[in-house]
Amino acid sequence: QVQVVESGGGLVQAGGSLRLSCAASGSIFSVNTMGWYRQAPGKQRELVAFMNEGGGANYADSVKGRFTISRDNAKNTVHLQMNSLESEDTGVYYCNADVRTRRGGPLFRYWGQGTQVTVSS
Repeated sequence: QVQVVESGGGLVQAGGSLRLSCAASGSIFSVNTMGWYRQAPGKQRELVAFMNEGGGANYADSVKGRFTISRDNAKNTVHLQMNSLESEDTGVYYCNADVRTRRGGPLFRYWGQGTQVTVSS
């Protein structure tokens, strides 16, 4: 059993900052990619950023230069520093972790329950 738990969402004014955190725990042998998606009301879930275990990061064009993803492999945590927030960043932010539960086993993507981010204009 693997659990993924997000924290750090909230209400912020446009131009402000928030930091999201996510921790994966449980029966983990190794974690590959960890990342963040978001879903705005009435829209599909979209990728925000992800980072592989080697530290390589990718970002959606809409957040480049404003958001920074980081992770601690020893703790199986990933963080998303969000600066210069815009109303368009409002949504539920979901963390995911691609996990192997045993040596040589398949990767499986686990999701957190999501954390609400609301940016007021």
